[in-house]
Amino acid sequence: MKGSLRIGRIAGIEIGVHYTWLFAFFLIGVSLAQGYFGGFYPNWSSTAHWVAGFLSAVLLFVGVLLHELAHSLVARMRGLPVASITLFIFGGVSNLSEEPESPGVEFWMAIVGPLTSLAIGLLAWVIWFAATGSVGLPMLMQSRPLDFGFATGILGYVAFINMALAVFNLLPGFPLDGGRVFRSIVWKVSGNLVTSTNIAATIGRVFGWGFIALGVFMFFRFGDFISAIWIAVIGVFLNSAAEGTRQEVALKEHLAGVRVAQAMEVNTDTVSPNMSVADLVRDVFLMRRRRAIPVAEGSEIVGMVSVSDVRDLPQEQWNVTPVTTIMTRPPVHTVSPEDDLGAALKLIAQYDLNQVPVVSHGKLVGLLSRANVISFMQMRQELGSRRGRVSRPA
Repeated sequence: MKGSLRIGRIAGIEIGVHYTWLFAFFLIGVSLAQGYFGGFYPNWSSTAHWVAGFLSAVLLFVGVLLHELAHSLVARMRGLPVASITLFIFGGVSNLSEEPESPGVEFWMAIVGPLTSLAIGLLAWVIWFAATGSVGLPMLMQSRPLDFGFATGILGYVAFINMALAVFNLLPGFPLDGGRVFRSIVWKVSGNLVTSTNIAATIGRVFGWGFIALGVFMFFRFGDFISAIWIAVIGVFLNSAAEGTRQEVALKEHLAGVRVAQAMEVNTDTVSPNMSVADLVRDVFLMRRRRAIPVAEGSEIVGMVSVSDVRDLPQEQWNVTPVTTIMTRPPVHTVSPEDDLGAALKLIAQYDLNQVPVVSHGKLVGLLSRANVISFMQMRQELGSRRGRVSRPA
């Protein structure tokens, strides 16, 4: 995910934090300190409220991380590579290099996350019960103030919030885990991934609009601006994610069986790493209208250079700067002419590339860009519609 900072690895999986997480962490910490702990435990000191608020925010995201780790570890057990886990404003996301290939795999990948959150919540509740003798958790109690200690108070929040996360994620609104479980069931019954995705995405969008409506209601009925905005934004996210997934699956289906060779630009031009940036701009970008080109020494690709690489270099330095200084260095992502076009497009999107070299038996045979894929799809759609009109009986 763009805008993410790597913070470490767990079980070989890279863990990152998106910049939006900082906003969520601050908002949750302040809300807990002033609202939750301030309301339930007014006898605590102000310092205790703030420490408990931000410590609980940390523990909340630890729970989210464990939730996502469960998804990722099951995915790896089922043979799906996991690129990373990213914490962001709405929780966390496991970045898979491939999508589940069967409804059974998707079911177990999806269900293990909420089960993990539920297990964390139940464990915290058992410890809470042993320490307090109280069955109910603070958020479910009407009486205030509560006379529990600092550690016990935080434990009560951890128990409740993880159980709440489990319940929320089990809602059948795609792309929540419950929505993915629902899709896997429909997929199993129908045998069609596209159909099941369309149904699950539609329900996901209904939930999304429901959250938006709930946010508006809470604002006008209770004047709770922060909660209203938070709920409404979750609704917008569900709406957007559900529609994005639907389009992605439809695109994958549309490109099924299509090879890179059918859409690539057959061009084996390269430039030398010793070429000056001025010559690159004049002879390649301006004269040949190319936006990017492989950099090679003999038959070996040593990098890629694009218009965006040149932008960061002051124009007065173009004549004295070789291409090797600004080019993108190995590892350079490449694809084969025989590769699935959908998989190649996913590679381009995953690494935010504009184009990738197409290599066959160690030799450059062309380039594949986003524009190539779009042009191919438009032409295919146009020819397909024409065939439909021609074949229709008079």
